[in-house]
Amino acid sequence: MLTISEMYDLSHTMAAELLEGKKYPWEALDGISELIRKLGAELDMDEYYSPKDGVWIAKDAVVFDTAYIGAPCIIGHKTEVRHCAFIRSSALIGSGCVIGNSTELKNVIIFDNVQVPHYNYVGDSILGYKSHMGAGSITSNVKSDKKPIVVRDVGERIETGRKKIGAFLGDYVEVGCGSVLNPGTVIGPHTNIYPLSSVRGFVPPHSIYKRQGEIAEMR
Repeated sequence: MLTISEMYDLSHTMAAELLEGKKYPWEALDGISELIRKLGAELDMDEYYSPKDGVWIAKDAVVFDTAYIGAPCIIGHKTEVRHCAFIRSSALIGSGCVIGNSTELKNVIIFDNVQVPHYNYVGDSILGYKSHMGAGSITSNVKSDKKPIVVRDVGERIETGRKKIGAFLGDYVEVGCGSVLNPGTVIGPHTNIYPLSSVRGFVPPHSIYKRQGEIAEMR
């Protein structure tokens, strides 16, 4: 259940060509920047504009004047990038998204219709279709001991070899306000995370995460 094919509907992202060639979502993190530049060069400039080198924004997107957009970056159709958003670099943002006030993005794939609307940090992560992170919820992408991150599931321990991995949210995931998704967290599709949670490891699809060790099946 940790695989890309079980986590995501790839018809809702421009990153499909990158993800289709991988087994696990974290394997795609190194290819985001290169993919953005490749896709950007192929975009229809009747639909997009490029305010600076390496940045492409759909003409029907709304980007507040106070937002910072670092290259490389693509912002899709009808997406809204709000006041003081900080897109550092390597952000492939889909259509119909909300990147909220003071939200920071770095090396991410944001599927269509994703909302990170209030004071979120999302780094080295992939957020699936219609996923939503409540106010103040963040991804933590580096362990305190700076060692390579291991992704854990019941009876499974996967060495990633990477020191920076955030979180991977499947399609239709809801993360409650003020939650921390620890390095290497994987949340299956159609799962809800209670507010103020500290989440690590794998959370199964169609679940309600209440606290560590207490996960209920969604009915």
